[in-house]
Amino acid sequence: MDNDLTDRQWLQILDAWRGCAYCRATGPALQRDCVQPVSRGGRYTIENVVPACASCNASKHNSEVTGWMRRKRLDEGAFLLRHATFLQEVRAGAAARDEDGAPDPVDDPG
Repeated sequence: MDNDLTDRQWLQILDAWRGCAYCRATGPALQRDCVQPVSRGGRYTIENVVPACASCNASKHNSEVTGWMRRKRLDEGAFLLRHATFLQEVRAGAAARDEDGAPDPVDDPG
C-alpha cells in the first residue's frame, strides 16, 4: 500500500473538510478514505484522501465515488466542488513554495 500522506497533511485535510467529505457528519472517529480506491489505482496522498465517517467509509468501500454518491442520494455536486477547491488550494500552495524555494511547511517534519 502506498502511503505518502503525512500526519500534517491529514490534519490539513481534516481542517479543510470539517467533517465527513460525503455526508458532512462530524465526530472524532473520521477515517482516511481514498476518493479513488487503492483497488482502482488510488494512493494515500493529500490529493486522494478525504475524511469519511465510519458509515460512509464502510458503505463506499471500493466503489467509484460519484456512482456511489448517486446511489446513496448524497450531494455529489457539493462534494466535487469542495474537493476541486481543496485540490486547487493544495496545488497553489505547492506552486508558491516551489517559486520561493522555501521548504513545504505541510511536509516539513519539524
